[in-house]
Amino acid sequence: MTGTRRTVAALFLLPALVLLGALVVYPIGYSVIRSFYDQSGDSFAGVDNYKALFTDEGIRTALKNNIIWVVFAPTIATALGLVFAVLTERVRWGTAFKLVVFMPMAISMLAAGIIFRLVYDQDPDKGVANAVWVGVHDTFAEASAFPKAHPGRESPLEPAKGGGFVTKAPVHTGQAVTLPLVGVAPDQMPDSAKNAAAPKADPGKITGTTWQDFTRGKGVGKLNAVDSAELGYAGMKIEAVKDGKVVATAKAASDGTFTLPATADGAVLRLPASNFKEAYNGLDWLGPALVTPSIIGSYIWMWAGFAMVLIAAGLAGIPRDLLEAARVDGANEWQVFRKVTVPLLAPVLAVVVVTLMINVLKIFDLVFIIAPGSSQDDANVLALELYRKGFSEDQPGIASAIAVFLLLLVIPVMWFNIRRLRREVRR
Repeated sequence: MTGTRRTVAALFLLPALVLLGALVVYPIGYSVIRSFYDQSGDSFAGVDNYKALFTDEGIRTALKNNIIWVVFAPTIATALGLVFAVLTERVRWGTAFKLVVFMPMAISMLAAGIIFRLVYDQDPDKGVANAVWVGVHDTFAEASAFPKAHPGRESPLEPAKGGGFVTKAPVHTGQAVTLPLVGVAPDQMPDSAKNAAAPKADPGKITGTTWQDFTRGKGVGKLNAVDSAELGYAGMKIEAVKDGKVVATAKAASDGTFTLPATADGAVLRLPASNFKEAYNGLDWLGPALVTPSIIGSYIWMWAGFAMVLIAAGLAGIPRDLLEAARVDGANEWQVFRKVTVPLLAPVLAVVVVTLMINVLKIFDLVFIIAPGSSQDDANVLALELYRKGFSEDQPGIASAIAVFLLLLVIPVMWFNIRRLRREVRR
């Protein structure tokens, strides 16, 4: 080119070079220099800040979590994207499904973090994850309806060893027993509960009633006596225990009444602890043990659509005659997928995995928003630790060292990605 053309080219490139210098080169250079100085920035600290990367407990936890992120998040997101792309290739509603899966990509990390902070709420009435989990759990293990129930004043019941309550004296056939309890709010009683009925004596059996011995209103109702406005403990389990063995059991009807056979004569009646166990409240998704997998789950929800779209584009470029030839040779669909489709998609899969690896190395928003303060140390990652060291703890030297370390981690992955893309272009 002539000198004039070179000058014009330089003028066109100048704004981009200035922006790159101001926004990329200068910050990187300054971070490298600042990483060798102490907290004040006045004294040279040498490699002390870099030593802290492997001795500081918070940074070590962050590094461990980053390894978990790099190993699992890109792999699972890519695998799901591959499955979605392959399974929706031949169905009529495949485009609509892909649109739904890709939609989370339109949501910012901030908004996604707020959404999943609510999804993982401990209260099943608020958090979708625990609402589903508790629903499945209660399908197979019914929760108690009376977790707060306990004997009131002058009650014939007393606490039993191992939980629950027992009668203070043995019961005998022909006796009508009353087992009053309090402590359950009226709106928390089972829907099947009806007005309690006083027990009627039966000469050859033991009868009784267990009920909520409480009536709203001052001076209303009589202590340890069944009143018309009080509700029976529907479904309450009653055991007759003699010499340490359960000789008979019964379950209270909707009005709280129950009947035990003559074999219960001379036994004490026990309301076992299973009647009063606390309702299952689900998993602590944002507790120390599950917070990192939970946040990774929210990331996969966002980025599986990205992987699916790229893989679907690669899938569209696979020659169909190769797939048909494999089927003609006797390969089933799983063999075609495993030995033909996946190898042909290997370049695309590699690009997706590497891109997501670069992305998760810098993950910050989701961890910062979703993890509560009580478990943020357990969910810590390098980008979040950089922020905490630089702003919350006022240690810019260590923060700069973390930034340089992150850059060093990202460079090989970026180099691999660029090299692969250039190789694909040559083909």
